[in-house]
Amino acid sequence: MKKLGILLSGRGSNFEAIARNVQAGRIPAEIAVVISNKPDAVGLARAKEMGLQTRCITSKGKEREAFDRQVVAALKEFRVDLVCLAGFMRILSPYFVREFPRRILNVHPALLPAFPGENAQRQALDYGVKFAGCTVHLVDEGVDTGPIVCQAVVPVEDNDTEQTLAARILKEEHRIYSEAICLLLEDRLRYDGRRVVLKD
Repeated sequence: MKKLGILLSGRGSNFEAIARNVQAGRIPAEIAVVISNKPDAVGLARAKEMGLQTRCITSKGKEREAFDRQVVAALKEFRVDLVCLAGFMRILSPYFVREFPRRILNVHPALLPAFPGENAQRQALDYGVKFAGCTVHLVDEGVDTGPIVCQAVVPVEDNDTEQTLAARILKEEHRIYSEAICLLLEDRLRYDGRRVVLKD
């Protein structure tokens, strides 16, 4: 059975969606460990309630790579096959990315490469786009620049606020993140430069 390592910093709604799909047998894996850099993260408390292995490795006051080395060590201790960022509010160091090549996934609430970084829904509304959405991508050494695995489109309504748009996008995040995890675990992807395509 393949093993997932989940990294989160906050409420962890994407983590919960992944966990539900694991429990239901829709993702062919087990969650080996849930790690947070914030001791008060709601997602960490939820993982404990679900009986999952958890670790809190605080990032405060630590250099980025020094912190990342601690997280990588914990992931390797639990023999994690795939790392899933679920609202993990840290930029990974090149060291971290090299330790798990093409084995780190992130979900971003925009149709990348549009609106990377923070406040993607606000960026989309300020720009006046008619369609927003979300992207699951492999993590590279940039910020939201890795090869795209899955995307979902969400129409922007005239009366949308940042909150209403974010809520609709989040539903799609929950759906496509699990799809992307399955594609990687089942080795159904091949790589053509930046393009990630389904194997025949």
